[in-house]
Amino acid sequence: MITTAAAWRLALIVGGAKSGKSRLAQQLAEEQPEPRLYVATGEAKDAEMQARIRRHQEDRGPSWQTWEEPLALGQALEQANGRFGVILVDCLTMWLSNLLAQGEAELARERQHLLAVLPTLATPVILVSNEVGWGIVPANLLARRFRDEAGLLHQELAQLADQVALVVCGLPVVLKGEGIRA
Repeated sequence: MITTAAAWRLALIVGGAKSGKSRLAQQLAEEQPEPRLYVATGEAKDAEMQARIRRHQEDRGPSWQTWEEPLALGQALEQANGRFGVILVDCLTMWLSNLLAQGEAELARERQHLLAVLPTLATPVILVSNEVGWGIVPANLLARRFRDEAGLLHQELAQLADQVALVVCGLPVVLKGEGIRA
């Protein structure tokens, strides 16, 4: 768990696939007052993704509002600011992947917008992202670009965040801040 919202404004939770990062983020968010907002960056483009989204919605239950925003994340956060007790964004690597498909200008614009908006928000925000930089160097240009962009984004967000945790095997490893525990 992470300390109450009074002690933090921005939390970044990273980890590998199925590491427990979304579960930890949801637990943290559910310690905050309602109403709660879940900002989903994934799109249900195939049956597997539709099932994954449905499972996440069932896990959260009816006390959550969900906004689907695959691209304009900074704008969505601005619109949600002050209207919710907490905002949970899951996940940044999906958002980044969506932006890479849109082209360089869109990626640069949306990334800068997010980084500019986050310090201005009054509502606590939890960002979830996949750590993708620990594997082999990808063989193709797009995969290398994705890995590099994710790593750079994580570094910038970690500088802004009050709390940063890496989740491994369902256990958080505290990288920044206090109060995160298994």
